[in-house]
Amino acid sequence: MKKEFNQIDLTLNEKKLLNALVQAKKQNFMIPTFAQMKNPDLIPDEIKEKLKDVDLWDLDPVNLFRISWHNEPKESGGGFSGVNYLEVPSEISGVKAKIIAISGKWFPTGSHKVGAAFACLVPRLVTGQFDPTSTKAVWPSTGNYCRGGAYDSALLSCESIAILPEGMSKERFEWLESVAGETIKTAGTESNVKEIFDKCWELRNSGEDLMIFNQFDEFGNYLWHHEITGAAIESVLNEVEGKYHGLVSCTGSGGTIAAGDYLKKVYPTSKIAASEALQCPTIFNNGFGDHRIEGIGDKHIPWIHNVKNTDIAIAIDDEASMNWIRMFNEPNGIEFLKEKGVDDETIDKLSWVGISGAANIIGAIKYAKYFELTENDVIVTVLTDSMEMYKSRLDELNEEHGDFTVYNAHEVFARYFNGIDISYFKELGYYERKAIHNLKYYTWVEQQGKTYDEIMAQWYDEDYWTSIPQKAKELDDLIVSFNEKVKALEI
Repeated sequence: MKKEFNQIDLTLNEKKLLNALVQAKKQNFMIPTFAQMKNPDLIPDEIKEKLKDVDLWDLDPVNLFRISWHNEPKESGGGFSGVNYLEVPSEISGVKAKIIAISGKWFPTGSHKVGAAFACLVPRLVTGQFDPTSTKAVWPSTGNYCRGGAYDSALLSCESIAILPEGMSKERFEWLESVAGETIKTAGTESNVKEIFDKCWELRNSGEDLMIFNQFDEFGNYLWHHEITGAAIESVLNEVEGKYHGLVSCTGSGGTIAAGDYLKKVYPTSKIAASEALQCPTIFNNGFGDHRIEGIGDKHIPWIHNVKNTDIAIAIDDEASMNWIRMFNEPNGIEFLKEKGVDDETIDKLSWVGISGAANIIGAIKYAKYFELTENDVIVTVLTDSMEMYKSRLDELNEEHGDFTVYNAHEVFARYFNGIDISYFKELGYYERKAIHNLKYYTWVEQQGKTYDEIMAQWYDEDYWTSIPQKAKELDDLIVSFNEKVKALEI
């Protein structure tokens, strides 16, 4: 008999639910449905009216309705429009294929990770499994996810703990000081995920009343990207001429790449390419190491990554990403690109590209070159955040290497733009994918308490993954019920 696994638990706890309802009422905390996050036309006009007086990053619960790819690109008072994206011109990419990168800059907190965090919190909140009046929310992360979780927690006025490596950019820590109840810095940088998990076990064993929302194994993260990011990309593809070929995404927590699962249902011949740092090629070569592509922590395979549906592994040199952000943000780099024929609209959008965004675009260029794509082909990737998170990194690079000169611009373009090739690019066969999947065992079964039966089901049971999106409608019904109860509550 086939075993069932409850990847997103929607079991009701009526006693704690009342506490959640009262807290939501006090905070004027109303929850957008997945349908509304996917299609903002469904958002009530009264909410849209309120947003006209609210800044994008304000700690105002109405900003929950800005957890959407469709936000108008404005710092304050924005409504909703089409999905924000950058079309990378051939003057930059050196390929004929259209490379489309959707932008996470226009979410509250400046990253789409606020949506993934929200989707991990909401199932526990609307079922009463999480009591915001007494339980601390713990957000383990390599950067943006814990910022999103701390933001969501602050809107609910519940205590939160943000966990991230000490080597992350100082912008993250400075912002967290004013939002998170507590920030814990773990040893290392992006690839030091085990140290984060170890801290979570320490907190679990402390006896404190807390709930850990681990993006690496929370299927709310998978569900949000499957349903919301996948649909957002589909809407862009309906605007752009050409045949969609594939999605390229740094794996990170394994959430964003779930959009590829959605897109394969719509475009059955499309591919999914997982990219990571060459300095820590866990997928590409079972490798390990340290790297500077912030937010894509490695040395393990996320529990929520559907490896069996991944077609390609790509490793990206982090030196390339660091040089891309210099080219895109230093005056001599921008002037060089203008001379190359890059139009003003694109120049204005280059600050939308953070370090991982640069890695994603580089991966897309490798993809286009490997498959010899033409002007009739389209590749999609994602810009998780923007340079708003990394201005200090530019200062550090200038201190280390000196100012970015015209000579540097020529050198960087020749080496890290024109020099992109198909090295460290691998098509994955059945047994190569299975070998990657099997790496989950050491992290998740041996260390994190997952079961042998479930890791086997992830590989052999097709229903394991296809059942997750079916939770969206059930969850929306619970969200609607929660909101109605909040409105009716008198305190």
